[in-house]
Amino acid sequence: MNKVSVIIKREYLTRVRKKSFLIMTILAPLLMASLIVVMPLMMVSGSKDHKKIAVIEEGSNIFKNVIPNTKDEDFVYLTDVNKNDLLKTFDADGYYGILYIVPEAINAPVLFSKNQPAIGLIEHISSSLEKEIEKKKLQEYNIENLDSILKQIRTNVNLKTNIVDESGGTTQTSTGISMALAYIGGFLMYMLVFMFGAQVMRGVIEEKVSRVVEVVVSSVKPIQLMMGKIIGVALVGLTQFMIWVILTMGAVAILKTTVLKKTDMTEITQNMTQSIMTENQTPAPASATQANAMSPEMQEFSRLFDNAMNQNWPLIILSFIFYFITGYLLYASVFAAIGSAVDNETETQQFMLPVTIPIILGLVVAMGTMQNPESPLAFWFSLIPFTSPIVMMARIPFGVPAWQLIVSMSLMVVTFLVFVWMAAKVYRTGILMYGKKASWKEIWKWLRYSG
Repeated sequence: MNKVSVIIKREYLTRVRKKSFLIMTILAPLLMASLIVVMPLMMVSGSKDHKKIAVIEEGSNIFKNVIPNTKDEDFVYLTDVNKNDLLKTFDADGYYGILYIVPEAINAPVLFSKNQPAIGLIEHISSSLEKEIEKKKLQEYNIENLDSILKQIRTNVNLKTNIVDESGGTTQTSTGISMALAYIGGFLMYMLVFMFGAQVMRGVIEEKVSRVVEVVVSSVKPIQLMMGKIIGVALVGLTQFMIWVILTMGAVAILKTTVLKKTDMTEITQNMTQSIMTENQTPAPASATQANAMSPEMQEFSRLFDNAMNQNWPLIILSFIFYFITGYLLYASVFAAIGSAVDNETETQQFMLPVTIPIILGLVVAMGTMQNPESPLAFWFSLIPFTSPIVMMARIPFGVPAWQLIVSMSLMVVTFLVFVWMAAKVYRTGILMYGKKASWKEIWKWLRYSG
């Protein structure tokens, strides 16, 4: 055991002292934070170029000025203009595109443009025309004061979700937050398992090619060498992950104390509800007025922040550590066996496909799990050991029954023990074999060797 600990220490310190480890440890959280922050900003931020869109309505003018201008787009209604003539010159005339509406295809207007329009622009046009079409259809029923009625009944609904525990208590959550955590957890698991597993394979190949392994195995058993290398790299991964957790917790603490401060979302919610349901009542308390003075963006951000804090973080972190360790040990043992069976990295290609397919398949299923975490496909792939580390991490933010988690973890432990045992049999034979190109048939023979 002392020999194994020496190998573990060597593998750990060799990798932790590298500049690449320090760079990735610091850079990865920044990149992940940028991904989380920049993508929403890109979605809500406006375009630098203000767009003018020409609207041509063939044969009628029922949609004149019904599409409201936005901060990024102006809709210019044109009359006595031929669509085909304008198509040749609209770009030179300063128009981003042409919206063409005809009575024969009132439900299918066409937007002509030089570039693919943004989804926000398409949805804005579609929703505006849909409301106007519905309004015109209602007017055919000769309802008095229709415009006033429509203004009074127009309501925006913001659906909130709450999780009910076994005791009947409720906790406010957010499906968007759960989807983000599912994506981050699944992708991070895929990246770490594959990256550190490949490190083990490359390390085995380098030692075999340089003949260093011949000197090492003279004092330690091949199984000890393999396990020392695998565990050493695993500790590197855990160290990196724990640093990420600490940095994230620090960032959250700073955000909570500097940005959100003492925002009371209960007061905000109560004040908003009162303003919607009642009118001409006594002024709200000063605390509620101050809360309501927050910008809508800050209110939404604070609500999402509180929902993120309501996640079961101990379960998420402990599950990630467990699935990383077991998933890594499973795949790293296979990578180590492959590295011992070849003489150079080029020869690994014939063995890598059966190993990478389950990992990639797990990532694909995990991405679909965000849409339907309770689907049969997500259920079975979260139990199958080859894909469960990735898929289960995508399911946990949505809530997983305890029995499914126990079954999945039990299968992971049994499977990685079996694969470590099989990899050790391949490793002890292949690590000292040179000049002979290994095949699946040859590896099967190594597995059957006794002793």
